[in-house]
Amino acid sequence: MIDPPRATVPDAVGKCRSAGIKVIMVTGDHPITAKAIAKGVGIISEGNETVEDIAARLNIPINEVTPRDAKACVVHGGDLKDLTAEQLDDILKHHTEIVFARTSPQQKLIIVEGCQRQGAIVAETGDGVNDSPALKKADIGVAMGIAGSDVSNQAADMILLDDNFASVVTGVEEVTVTVTILCIDLGTDMVPAISLAYEAAESDIMKRQPRYPKTEKLVNERLISIAYGQIGMIQALAGFFTYFVILAENGFLPSRLLGICVHWDDKHINDLEDSYGQQWTYEQRKIVEFTCHTAFFASIVVVQWADLIICKTRRNSVFQQGMKNKILIFGLFEETALAAFLSYCPGMDVALRMYPLKPNWWFCAFPYSLLIFIYDEIRKLILRRNPGGWMERETYY
Repeated sequence: MIDPPRATVPDAVGKCRSAGIKVIMVTGDHPITAKAIAKGVGIISEGNETVEDIAARLNIPINEVTPRDAKACVVHGGDLKDLTAEQLDDILKHHTEIVFARTSPQQKLIIVEGCQRQGAIVAETGDGVNDSPALKKADIGVAMGIAGSDVSNQAADMILLDDNFASVVTGVEEVTVTVTILCIDLGTDMVPAISLAYEAAESDIMKRQPRYPKTEKLVNERLISIAYGQIGMIQALAGFFTYFVILAENGFLPSRLLGICVHWDDKHINDLEDSYGQQWTYEQRKIVEFTCHTAFFASIVVVQWADLIICKTRRNSVFQQGMKNKILIFGLFEETALAAFLSYCPGMDVALRMYPLKPNWWFCAFPYSLLIFIYDEIRKLILRRNPGGWMERETYY
């Protein structure tokens, strides 16, 4: 009789290890069973030995083996209850691959506290009522939505709807998307936005009536319309255009992309054909996908150049205003340099899933950046020539 782990677990464990996450197995199974499962899913790597393995290989008693010589460790629950906090800390600190077998739910709490003493951020999974203290104590408590009890679900911070450990790893991967968004919002937008505070007033500022605060809000429908419905749409088009250009250059024409999502994200499909009959593995597809994400990010930076420049004035032409704001000019270079750094710096493919771009991919968004500039210059020209007209009523903010 055998209850094998899910097929997705070994891959999930491998991803955790490559991301610097330490996976510790805590189970009620017999140590021999637990060790075999741990080796099967990669929690104990091939070639790493426990104290028992070293003793068997050298044909010596276990007590003659130095525990720190073993990278892997299997701890019996009966031994765990006799360990002092210092001894548990020593195990957690000096063994990279650890399995706790024949443990009780109450001992999970002891293990969580031990990991936290090491300064680790601990994510704990559990489904039983007795797991609740450990789930509550962990920095991230993960309960099982299908097999989990109501008490454990209430104690947890997150509930897995499919009871699949691989879903936890997927959640960790999604964090990189958040980091990328923060890079855009903070890294590329912060300095340019602050630079507008140093922009000189428009030459005709004293010829305009003061804003009436009760009816003329700083953020109104016209501002939202031009920011999201007009300029924002052009920026989005620039990103998607670059995205599809890269996919097309790699063999996936837009017509081939229709209905391909399920097969694209299937890790078990390693022969997906593109528009020209070339076969792509899952890893190859993901590299292309993340390269497209990087290019989308770079395209947003390119169109933000024009967006920043048109924000210098509300009515006057940029040519009238000039480019004397040195901080704004620095902001243009800063956001571009940051985008290039995130794209080409070694290690970013692992940290943020950002890949190097071909030089010509940077130019895909240039026409859209120019379009934004021309579009807004024409809008401001109409504002100046027809004050109080339809354009002013609908777009002047």
